[in-house]
Amino acid sequence: MFNKKKEQQLLENELPSLITLTRPSSVVAEQIRTVRTNIQFSMIDKDLKTLVVTSAGPGAGKSTISANLAVTFAMQGKKVLIVDADMRKPTIHKIFRLSNRDGLTTLLTERSTEIKNIAHKLDIEGLYVITSGVIPPNPSELLASNRMNHLLSEIEGIFDLIIFDMPPVIAVTDAQIMASKVDGTIFIINKDGADKEMVLKSKELLNKVNSNVLGAVFNRVDTKKDQYYSYYGEGE
Repeated sequence: MFNKKKEQQLLENELPSLITLTRPSSVVAEQIRTVRTNIQFSMIDKDLKTLVVTSAGPGAGKSTISANLAVTFAMQGKKVLIVDADMRKPTIHKIFRLSNRDGLTTLLTERSTEIKNIAHKLDIEGLYVITSGVIPPNPSELLASNRMNHLLSEIEGIFDLIIFDMPPVIAVTDAQIMASKVDGTIFIINKDGADKEMVLKSKELLNKVNSNVLGAVFNRVDTKKDQYYSYYGEGE
């Protein structure tokens, strides 16, 4: 028992944002699993292969939720890839404690590079990560390129589920571009960081590209004030 507690403490120290891994029995982890279940039920008539996670503005916790969703899907026995497609302010490599030297930008700009040489295979069974790589001067153009379309088709043939962590919708067009290419979009709303006007504007922008918005996650709720479970994580 002592060794088990020690291993758990090491996990919490090394990967504090991955609460579904470090504290799987917690209320927060259970709520992430509920989000996973709701995503699965929302796609009854079609297999969900690709998913975008975005938000109205910064600080909503979208990267933390993306990472924890990836963990819960992998724990379900799926082969999952999480891609840090926020090539302006990448966070996923920090959450998983990975090098960000090569990543999505490498795959999009160097045609000879193979996915197997870029994707990080984690100790978590079935979970892989592609970090953003070097921040490029033209993220939107890269995401809208034919090369991105080919890459998307390629990874769909390898993985059961691909989660794209995107920048906020209002800030840049990146999330709109990818939302138009994937099976579904999850929208993260920060209770204290996004007003109604910002949320409605984001919804309008996603509707313009015919994004399939599966639902929204109301994040950073204080249980002392509201009868909802809270989720406090690091990252974007």
